[in-house]
Amino acid sequence: MAAQGDTAPPPLLRLRGVSRSYGERKALHPLDLDLQRGSCTALFGHNGSGKSTLLRIASGRDVPTGGSALFDGRPVAEDDPEVRARVAVVGDTVATYPDLTVREHLELVAVAHAVDDAHAWIDHVLADRRLADHAHALPGSLSSGQLQSLLLAAALVRPRDLLVLDEPEQRLDPGARRRLAELLAAEKADGVAVLLATHQAELAEAVADRMIALEDGRLVAEGTPADVLRELGIRA
Repeated sequence: MAAQGDTAPPPLLRLRGVSRSYGERKALHPLDLDLQRGSCTALFGHNGSGKSTLLRIASGRDVPTGGSALFDGRPVAEDDPEVRARVAVVGDTVATYPDLTVREHLELVAVAHAVDDAHAWIDHVLADRRLADHAHALPGSLSSGQLQSLLLAAALVRPRDLLVLDEPEQRLDPGARRRLAELLAAEKADGVAVLLATHQAELAEAVADRMIALEDGRLVAEGTPADVLRELGIRA
């Protein structure tokens, strides 16, 4: 008999047999995924492999055709106030308000989530994402990398138990990618669960505890990043 306390806690995110079809097209074949607090799972694959579909299901932005998706024991749904309050998403497209400055974007997020001491926290996040000198700039004057940093900053300003990121390394220079890896490692250390879709093997190896490789909506390999990359022939 196992000693009391040996049982692992239930996963924060649990997907069981989730699949997604759009008409006759099968975008995602059934798969399972468990994600614990303080851990990172990386989804790896080419465009169209099913990564973004899986992320949308995991964050409640899409509904699976089959299977179940649970966040902390409750069905994942974007209209669930608890899911909205505890799941932060960084998507693969840049969506900003053209007439709001960088700081005003973050203030809007902070107000929506009733963040305490928002002014000081926004200052911290602006510095962390190298945006302090652009706090009063409008989105149209930012580089593509700075816009990506703004999306990351908006996720950092708000409370979160699960952080879902769709190729957050895109548009970032090598230095910013290194800082991104440090950021995600810090999120894990703070107990945040991280679900990450990426094309970059180096980022997955740096931050992920587990990797799932997808191809044409099917799971083709899973395990540690080193094992999966070796199986895919990307690492010796």
